[in-house]
Amino acid sequence: MKFSLIICTYKRPKALLTLLQSVKKQTLYPNEILIVDGSPDDFTEEMLAQNHFLNLVYYKVEEKDRGLTKQRNYGIVRVSEASEVVCFLDDDTVLAPNYFEEIIKIYTIHPEALGVGGYITNEVSWQYVGVDYVPKINEFYFDGYKRSDGSRFVWRKKLALDSNVPPGYSSEFSHGRSVGFLPPSGKVYPVEQLMGGVASFRKNVFERFQFSTYFEGYGLYEDADFTLRVSKVGKLFLNTSAQLEHHHDAAGRPNQYVYGKMVVRNGWYVWRVKNPKPSFKAKLKWHAITLLLTAIRATNVITTTKRKEAFTETMGRVVGWFSLFWNRPR
Repeated sequence: MKFSLIICTYKRPKALLTLLQSVKKQTLYPNEILIVDGSPDDFTEEMLAQNHFLNLVYYKVEEKDRGLTKQRNYGIVRVSEASEVVCFLDDDTVLAPNYFEEIIKIYTIHPEALGVGGYITNEVSWQYVGVDYVPKINEFYFDGYKRSDGSRFVWRKKLALDSNVPPGYSSEFSHGRSVGFLPPSGKVYPVEQLMGGVASFRKNVFERFQFSTYFEGYGLYEDADFTLRVSKVGKLFLNTSAQLEHHHDAAGRPNQYVYGKMVVRNGWYVWRVKNPKPSFKAKLKWHAITLLLTAIRATNVITTTKRKEAFTETMGRVVGWFSLFWNRPR
């Protein structure tokens, strides 16, 4: 099965080089690699000129095509006609040697799959505890594994606001648990959401769907929007054996105030993509959880050393929430 890899990048030449070096070690190598660079400088292009990678094609986009969703759409239309699957990777990830082999084989095992996601291994510590384990309030338990739950989920449990669907699914009031709450069991799980920076899709998906350009620049939650729309017409899977690390390079990220606004406004947008007409109870829960998470973030002004970042993000969330009443996302 021929497949293409699209990597959208912005001012991260060092991180991109590390990723490409891990791609070079793959047991199954991409038939083409498209680098879509939105950087205003030339450092990424210079790095690629100094390092050779098989099947790599470089594109430097102009300002009108800059931004994560625009760059993905730019790459999609330039994928080889022979490709059957299109893979996406964030430029600050590092792959296990069999990552692509594990991704591509799922399309054979599950011919109905429209998309397959990879599994990030370095962000959470899991412990296998068996099938009869009863989790504590500060723990999350799923399929025989447990992990620690942060304060936001502990408070949501206490206030009966926790998600009522499995990880990777979105409830009527949104604010679900991401695929990061699936354990490293080696299993393949059905989901309706994938992380865009570690995902793949059949090429024919893009005959019907594109990444929404509502999500400008950094594109927070653009992956939830896209995969929720795709999952309405077909099946998505996450393969926990397709493993990689995500190192969250800070370069190219928005400031905390802008990020805070994006968390709320983009979150509202994604919620309404899945549930355009939620019930009154679901509306109350969405707003209650949003305000709870804002309050918890505000406490970080006192509890962490990054007080300025916590304060500005909190202000962004507050402004973003109030803006929903007179300027909702469309």
